[in-house]
Amino acid sequence: MSRIGKLPINIPKGIDISISDTNLIKVKGKLGELEQLVDPAIKVSVDDGRVKLERATESKDHKSKHGLYRALINNMVQGVSEGFEIVLELVGVGYRAEVKGQVIDLSLGYSHHIYMELPSEIKVEAITERGKNPLLKLKSFDKQLLGQVAAKIRSQRPPEPYKGKGVKYQGEVLRKKAGKSAIEK
Repeated sequence: MSRIGKLPINIPKGIDISISDTNLIKVKGKLGELEQLVDPAIKVSVDDGRVKLERATESKDHKSKHGLYRALINNMVQGVSEGFEIVLELVGVGYRAEVKGQVIDLSLGYSHHIYMELPSEIKVEAITERGKNPLLKLKSFDKQLLGQVAAKIRSQRPPEPYKGKGVKYQGEVLRKKAGKSAIEK
């Protein structure tokens, strides 16, 4: 049996979960509402404050979907109750970020500014302290959307391997390469 899939999901207070006949699961909480369509081979049930998932057969496909949907539903429950946060660090001289509503103005060493409009589900905050790298704090109740937006921002200037300049996740460890070495004669 799937080690992840067989674990029940505890439902915190204030979270409503509804399951339709088409296996559409809706999770509603204080931070928002999410929905996920579950494969018909996976049976989802809610009883006494817990969500349980069962698979139809022991095939490899059903085993993998069992763990996948359990993780997705768990992320939905955690997202609408507590939310998720990703912090991006802008490493480089002159790298800046400004937030104007739902638009981020990034200055990442190019000859132009990069403007990115964010979905309404994501809250963003730019933190600039003297002597430290600027930070972008992204918060949302939707883990998938948050990760996608953070990856899109990071792709505008990924960290390079020699000096480590670029947009990186806070706490990300970069493997640096050695630069050129002088040849002795």
